[in-house]
Amino acid sequence: MRSHLLNDLTAEHYRRSVTEGVERVAAKLAATERPFTGATVDALAPRIERIDLDRPLHDTTAVLDELEEVYLRDAVYFHHPRYVAHLNCPVVIPAVLGEAILSAVNSSLDTWDQSAGGTLIERKLVDWTAARIGLGPAADGVFTSGGTQSNLQALLLAREESKTDDLARLRIFASEAGHFSVRKSAKLLGLGQEAVVTIPVDHDRRMRTVALAHELERCRRDGLVPMAVVATAGTTDFGSIDPLPEIAELCARYAIWLHVDAAYGCGLLASRKHRGRLDGIERADSITVDYHKSFFQPVSSSAVLVRDAATLRHATYHAEYLNPRRTVRERIPNQVDKSLQTTRRFDALKLWMTLRVMGADGIGELFDQVCDLAREGWRLLAADPRFDVVVEPALSTLVFRCVPAAVTDPAEIDRANLYARKALFASGDAVVAGTKVGGRHYLKFTLLNPETRPADLAAVLDLIAGHAEQYLGESLDRAS
Repeated sequence: MRSHLLNDLTAEHYRRSVTEGVERVAAKLAATERPFTGATVDALAPRIERIDLDRPLHDTTAVLDELEEVYLRDAVYFHHPRYVAHLNCPVVIPAVLGEAILSAVNSSLDTWDQSAGGTLIERKLVDWTAARIGLGPAADGVFTSGGTQSNLQALLLAREESKTDDLARLRIFASEAGHFSVRKSAKLLGLGQEAVVTIPVDHDRRMRTVALAHELERCRRDGLVPMAVVATAGTTDFGSIDPLPEIAELCARYAIWLHVDAAYGCGLLASRKHRGRLDGIERADSITVDYHKSFFQPVSSSAVLVRDAATLRHATYHAEYLNPRRTVRERIPNQVDKSLQTTRRFDALKLWMTLRVMGADGIGELFDQVCDLAREGWRLLAADPRFDVVVEPALSTLVFRCVPAAVTDPAEIDRANLYARKALFASGDAVVAGTKVGGRHYLKFTLLNPETRPADLAAVLDLIAGHAEQYLGESLDRAS
């Protein structure tokens, strides 16, 4: 079995195996005509269940044949221009190359003696991102598994900086369109259910700063402690960007930690065209960025950035076997000193490879294209009487629903849209997402593929309308 260990004796075996796998994936990508096959759980589950993991095949080709049946054939392919559902991006080739390299070398980014140059590359990318944001010379940060972990760490730092032991008095302020991880983080940090104060949004799904100011004042008046305001630069449902300058002013006035969740909107940091939409982010105390959303990186690739590197001490613990205190005095750069994780992949390499091959402008151009596509999609929807669209896009998300002319019952329209989404997914012709607005069911395009064209959006809208009409026709037949 040692023949399967990657080392100097098996380099040729490694080359052959990986090449065969890459060729399979390349062939699949080239031949994919739909984003999904429409396979159901009932169809896929028996294929997995009948595999006996205690009886290996002992042959890479046979395993790849099996993988074709249980995964590759029915995977959801984000590179297809009619995958327009969630915040999943097609990935750039330099990043995939980086993924192959980091997996093979298998550096762990917790301590210097496990990663060496990998540590310095990650630190360089943190500095680069902080400079793009404009955080100043004292900034720092660390790569994370994703936006949820980044938000958790940022709120941990905010809790500790609040300098109170009475956790029941702490309050976090986030808009009703903010990410669910804010509430999850509050629970993990030992705060009560009432700790997160929800701030209403305006017509554009942006936090209402007047309402925020009112809640901050009431918080102080009631003897509570404002711990943090979480502003969002790219909400999951709408792509909306909260009014960052005004929120920063309020946070400064009340001396409150400002965290900006830019997991989605961070792509604007590389944009030459739309960077101004992030104005005010430079005043944040902490920022979440997800490169695996709008920087076209494979999952996972994320980071949390802070204005003041000293605040990262709240995540620092020392173990004699790993990062003893003396290593700080010896100026040995151990990234575990900043991280909630211990063992950690060298995910920064993917972004490094991307920047060195494509440059930041290359990434920004791709993100600009999907933002511009969303504007065209908005115009399509606004001009089409079959649809109601909620808000003009600030990034690359469109929320809408089909409103058949012959139907006035909102509940029936809800059911028609739910049916249309499910039928579309089952057909495999396209994949769209769904959400609720005002208690009603809506559909959602999340556009992160520069290869998607307005014609693709128009075709998907026709499919949605067709499925909705089919449902309503069948509904009338059942009722008659």
